[in-house]
Amino acid sequence: MMDVVTISPKYQVVIPRSVRERLQLEPGQRVQAIVYGDRVELIPLRTARSLRGFVRGIDSQVERDADRD
Repeated sequence: MMDVVTISPKYQVVIPRSVRERLQLEPGQRVQAIVYGDRVELIPLRTARSLRGFVRGIDSQVERDADRD
């Protein structure tokens, strides 16, 4: 399902509740606005502390070139 928003006369939009909940957005949280082709993407800015452990369990074993041992 796709949510549709309306731009206010002050160029503001309300992020739909389903999106806010899915992305765990909080009031006052900052987002980065990026123009990508013909669309605008809002990327939530996260603190380094909140990102701690987000790749836990990833396989870090990589095949190395012989000259890199």
